[in-house]
Amino acid sequence: MFRNPGGFVRVSEYYGIGRSQGALDFVDVDITDDVPVYIDPGMIRHLPDDWGKECLLMLTTFFDSVLDAVRKNDKKRARYLLGHLGEPNETHLGFSAGRSAGRGFGKQMGVTLAEKLAASQAAQTGLIEDLEDTAFFIEKVGKDIVSDITTNIIRGPLIAYTQQMATVFGIPMEEGVASGAAWNPHSQDWEHGYVRLPIAGDRKLLLVPKVIVRRDLHMSRSEYYRNHLVPALQSEELDKPSSRLVRTLKDGSRRVWVGDIKAHYGSTKPDVTRESLLRPDIYANYREIKRKSAPPPISHGELSEISNTPLPDYEKLLTDVLQTPAGKDSAGEYHRRIEALLSAVFYPSLVMPELEEELHAGRKRVDISYTNVAQSGFFAFLGKHKIKSTYVMVECKNYGKEVGNPELDQLSSRFSPLRGQFGILACRSFEDKDRFLKRCRDTALDYRGFVIALDDDDLRELVADVLEAVNWIPADPPPAEPEVQPRVENYPLLFRRFKALVN
Repeated sequence: MFRNPGGFVRVSEYYGIGRSQGALDFVDVDITDDVPVYIDPGMIRHLPDDWGKECLLMLTTFFDSVLDAVRKNDKKRARYLLGHLGEPNETHLGFSAGRSAGRGFGKQMGVTLAEKLAASQAAQTGLIEDLEDTAFFIEKVGKDIVSDITTNIIRGPLIAYTQQMATVFGIPMEEGVASGAAWNPHSQDWEHGYVRLPIAGDRKLLLVPKVIVRRDLHMSRSEYYRNHLVPALQSEELDKPSSRLVRTLKDGSRRVWVGDIKAHYGSTKPDVTRESLLRPDIYANYREIKRKSAPPPISHGELSEISNTPLPDYEKLLTDVLQTPAGKDSAGEYHRRIEALLSAVFYPSLVMPELEEELHAGRKRVDISYTNVAQSGFFAFLGKHKIKSTYVMVECKNYGKEVGNPELDQLSSRFSPLRGQFGILACRSFEDKDRFLKRCRDTALDYRGFVIALDDDDLRELVADVLEAVNWIPADPPPAEPEVQPRVENYPLLFRRFKALVN
């Protein structure tokens, strides 16, 4: 079992889950220390599923309430809203020296932030619209504070997510644990209650989906300054006939050096705030660009490096599936092992697996449901070609060779225009594979959805393709014809199977 240097214990180790970070949807934090990643509201804004939309509603209504109070000079309301923000030590994210202890974001920090927003021209004029904007224009607010505030606001969904993961992995939960302040977006007020949560050691634990964390925020002050504000200032100086910052080169061309811009205008947060207030369109344009471009989720490699956890062992995960005995008695084990394998293989295209998700008020169930957040590769291809795939459904059949029309119809009956119309049927083998693939094609041509069937041999090929992409090294010396680097997210087997459905 992998352990961090120094004897730190991960959630997976503490509870004996039997998986490492690569096959887990949540950040596998140490139960006493912090992992230096941060919850990024920019990631949440681009989650297409119901959980993400719920979180976004909370973020939007909370900060709109804060700004409304600030602009109305309602100091009591602003202090009340921000004064309920506490130290979210239960997530074990961010950075602290030694035992996880937050960054000092207590009630006083909330009151201080309220005062800073009240005095901020950026907040009064509308330059600050979203929580992330505060990291640009409010002193002593950075990614750690933005992450802490976000954690407080979305505590309710994080509690629900933690309860779901605890149920899946058999993590014990205690009754009557104080939830902490939870934001209600409908009443626009803080609520308190008692919930079921895991207690790791002597402290409650909140698990966080790894898809919403990053090393740095999507909205970057340095990026904004370097790529947006500085070029605008350079252009302004070039337009001034007598600018002292313009240099004429030997060829007659005129230039304004970045260093001269920094020396003249400054580059500190107050400097950026001052110049942005004079040119609000520049920041508004930057913010709009960032809103439209979804940030890439943290990769297996990044999270492994940051958290000092092992990379996914794809071959071990595959072996676990292949060694599962076929038959009804091992159906549950096969289901769990398929989820572990696919969660590692398909990340970061597919995230937040739900096991045994109920549909139609419990009248139907789907074995596994993933949220599709792909930005490139096969699962992004589906969306670009108008194949509804917000959720990708997986059915697991641990049969011998009897998979047929009933199993295919069962999966296609789970499809809908809202949930999605693409799914995967994982099984062991077929009596007549070609015949079954033709049935999948018939289902697609009848407008009943798109099903790709994967048996044991297909899973071997899928993992082999992933390993080829992960371990690819360019030829040395380079060949005459440029090489095309294989990419994990392309999943060539899935592309071939999908094309066979529609061609």
